Amino acid sequence: MKSLTLYDTMARRKRAFEPIDPGRVTLYVCGPTVYSYAHIGNARPPVVFDVLRRVLSHLYGADSVVLAANITDIDDKIMAAARESGEGIEAVATKFAKIYREDLTALGVAPPSIEPKATDHIEPMIAMMQRLIDDGHAYAAEGHVLFSVKSYEAYGALSKRSLDDMIAGARVEVAPYKKDPCDFVLWKPSSDEEPGWDSPWGRGRPGWHLECSAMCETHLGETIDIHGGGIDLVFPHHENEIAQSTCAHGGKTMANYWLHNGFLNMGSDKMSKSLGNVALIHDLLKDWPGEVLRCALLTAHYRAPLTWNADLLTKTRRSLDRIYGVLRRLGHLEPVGTDVPEAFLDALLDDLNTPKAMSELFQLAGEANKAETPQEKAEAKGRLLAAGALMGLGQDDPDAWFGLAGMNPDERMEIDALIERRQAAREAKDWAVADEVRDELNARKIQVDDGPEGSTWRKMAE
Repeated sequence: MKSLTLYDTMARRKRAFEPIDPGRVTLYVCGPTVYSYAHIGNARPPVVFDVLRRVLSHLYGADSVVLAANITDIDDKIMAAARESGEGIEAVATKFAKIYREDLTALGVAPPSIEPKATDHIEPMIAMMQRLIDDGHAYAAEGHVLFSVKSYEAYGALSKRSLDDMIAGARVEVAPYKKDPCDFVLWKPSSDEEPGWDSPWGRGRPGWHLECSAMCETHLGETIDIHGGGIDLVFPHHENEIAQSTCAHGGKTMANYWLHNGFLNMGSDKMSKSLGNVALIHDLLKDWPGEVLRCALLTAHYRAPLTWNADLLTKTRRSLDRIYGVLRRLGHLEPVGTDVPEAFLDALLDDLNTPKAMSELFQLAGEANKAETPQEKAEAKGRLLAAGALMGLGQDDPDAWFGLAGMNPDERMEIDALIERRQAAREAKDWAVADEVRDELNARKIQVDDGPEGSTWRKMAE
């Protein structure tokens, strides 16, 4: 079996991936807090880890990979959204969780094996807090339960921050019930108007960090293979998860590999709702196919920042047109073989190097376009589809991609003939005829795009 290497944030280097149990590879990815529409930056982790899941499934078998991605359905932001809308908290969370799932489906992200909701795991959270209190790692104060940061000597190992630096740089809540400013909340009291659950420390609700530790423990175990999320979660969220889980499990490692994707930027700024510079997935899908958004998110290495703009989307669509143009020309042939080409696979096995894999994918498209015999074409088509499947690209119907589904066959033949005539004129440098044909195509609402693999066309919207 080929070896997968992943950059482990904890180790600050790439490491060969060795699962605890090859028959059950465990992966936990922090999911959304469902209080509003998700922006495209929120989609980068699900898309990145969907590719990782595909690679792991290729190596170990789809039935051997267990991905848990949670839904945070109790949070102060959800409560605020409920007050503003006049809806109940559960209604707000249910509404936006549904929209989030639909958006990710449009981006080709498969549903997780397990999708735990925070509100379904109050009992495991209470049990974890009790263990932490009993072992001296947490304490109750004025209806709160807090984690004692100084009780865990390794705190800061993931973010590589000293405790003094964290005290100086963190926006910590100064409260009289805290023994130390850096202690963080595991449980907070709820007023009569706020949602809450009974606990040994009074009616209240969980802190965000505790939720993920309890859900991960419940569904994947005390030590998992991979924990993932955005780079913004390294501190404090993942740092706090490690502290809670390690101390609640007698010092056991929470995750053997920590993976984090880089920021999505709008211009020079990180995309965020607080800055007001967000592009919502829901809105983008009105103008762009989901596969364009997915592919655009994979154009940069997952650990690198990615600048999001209309130019990126336009270039990405043209790139996908090249792949679908080749598949359309080979549409009458059944693909032969399902093996993923070695150079393409090697790129993904090297810490999910999607830019390099993308380059290999376009090379495969070029080879398929140049294939001559029916056998060569069928084999080239098989290689192209097998590679694309590992990234979730090129799997749509080419006719649907170009808006040709249901089009009159005679009209398609006429347009294909015009495209060939224009191509012949261009090769002969007969620009007058080429322009004349293009004008006729424009009059018929046909958009033509020229690329290395030839010209593709699509029916423009009326």
